[in-house]
Amino acid sequence: MSNHAVRSYEDTFTLYELTEESTQSRVIVCPERGGIVIGCQLNGLELFYLDKATFEHKTANIRGGNPILFPICGQLEEQAYEWNGQTYNMANHGVARNAAWDVVSTNADGEASITIRLQSSEDTLRSYPFAFELLFTYVLQNGQLHTRQTYRNRSEAAAMPFYAGFHPYFAIDSDKKIAYEIDATRYFDYNDNVEKPFDGVIDLEGLVESVCLLDAKKSEISFPSVQGARVRLMYDDIFKYMVLWSVKDRPFVCVEPWMAMTGELGRKEELVMLNAGEELQANLTISCER
Repeated sequence: MSNHAVRSYEDTFTLYELTEESTQSRVIVCPERGGIVIGCQLNGLELFYLDKATFEHKTANIRGGNPILFPICGQLEEQAYEWNGQTYNMANHGVARNAAWDVVSTNADGEASITIRLQSSEDTLRSYPFAFELLFTYVLQNGQLHTRQTYRNRSEAAAMPFYAGFHPYFAIDSDKKIAYEIDATRYFDYNDNVEKPFDGVIDLEGLVESVCLLDAKKSEISFPSVQGARVRLMYDDIFKYMVLWSVKDRPFVCVEPWMAMTGELGRKEELVMLNAGEELQANLTISCER
């Protein structure tokens, strides 16, 4: 019997389950709900929090799993921005997380993986006037989840501005005063809009807005999870910022790699500019140490 398998089944939506028997790992993907991973069990432990009611509500923003953020992370002032003299409206975190993605392929030879695709459409062009193609491959291998990303500018001439990211909800036992292993020394607190020194510990209990770690040199972060386990994220250098956020009385913390800080499409200081016809590749790896 093969160590890896990929199967699809119906549960409100069509879900794809990637499994790896040798590590007791399982990943669940829902392409039609923003290409989201809603379940990430590594080495026998489920790492993600999921509010299933928000997932099953077809128009709600999903509270849980790992939403894909593109072409922006965070929000824009009054949910609007100006580009080349024209004003556009865009909801928080962009257009990808609420769009239906297509399944390109699956693979169970040496890994369990699924490749999904999102292309620009009349709907996305109203908010974001660029022709794009996103290809994401979720790979379950050796007890790790790799998210291999390709961002393509399909425009004929114009460079495409964006700053992508992820919004994973990690389950925790209780205490939100957590020591994060990362080499950042400063963070920006969106609760009072003050930059502060970072000593490795952030207490998210009672905070409404997020905080953003500013100056990490190494593209890696780890932190305690449920049942004494430790989660580790490794990501490409293009993800410059790490955003931390939670909600009162909910057993999760969001640990979010972003390419730029919130509101960047208005500031236009750290935008990723992808030339016409070019592509950018990136990777995010989630692992669990028990």
